[in-house]
Amino acid sequence: MSNTDFVLAIEDLTVSFDGFKAVDALTLYVDRNELRVVIGPNGAGKTTVLDLICGKTKSTSGSIKFKNRELTTLSEHEIVRAGVGRKFQTPSIYENLSVYQNLEVSYPKGRGVWGSLLFKSTDDVVNSVHRVAKEIMLEEHLDMEAALLSHGQKQWLEIGMLLMQDPELLMLDEPVAGMSAKERDQTADLLNRICKNRSVVVIEHDMEFVKKIAHKVTVLHQGKILAEGTMDNVQKDEKVIEVYLGH
Repeated sequence: MSNTDFVLAIEDLTVSFDGFKAVDALTLYVDRNELRVVIGPNGAGKTTVLDLICGKTKSTSGSIKFKNRELTTLSEHEIVRAGVGRKFQTPSIYENLSVYQNLEVSYPKGRGVWGSLLFKSTDDVVNSVHRVAKEIMLEEHLDMEAALLSHGQKQWLEIGMLLMQDPELLMLDEPVAGMSAKERDQTADLLNRICKNRSVVVIEHDMEFVKKIAHKVTVLHQGKILAEGTMDNVQKDEKVIEVYLGH
């Protein structure tokens, strides 16, 4: 494949588990600063696609390019370092640490030489923590033990931990599951803010939430793209209606 302006270019991606194609010759392109939502019935291959992008699962064939760099040959660690952040369905925060400490430990280590840069590095960390805490609406709770946060706030903290690494591609798996209506609205605002300078891919079931955030919606079904476009167009698509009503 030639070079591309897309942040993420997935081409002809297939993964088989014991002969079952969980993802079947998938081709998907995500633009810079785009917020893409992937929807589809259970078993459509949504989470598997994220697993493939972040290197948790290896593809059987096909290509995943992030800023023109092939990811399928890289380890999970190298993919994170390249600028890809991934949030799983279950929050993985350090419950016994404060909000501040959770963000602080997420700051990428080893970016500078120690010694003379130690002080500057500390300044950078403090500034980053405060900037991110404000973005995730937890600035007032920096000293609070993470265990005491609400379910929604824990999800925001985990998004914040990823933002500390300043990824250019952020992937979120069902970020509003279990949230209150108010928290869902606040999360929509949060995602609309953070895609201003990065690309975001979200897997979600909550259609009201999808309407509030999606620039473009991709509908997966049996590992293939069934439809793609604006939420309005996708909702009117006969094939999509059939798949959703058929379940």
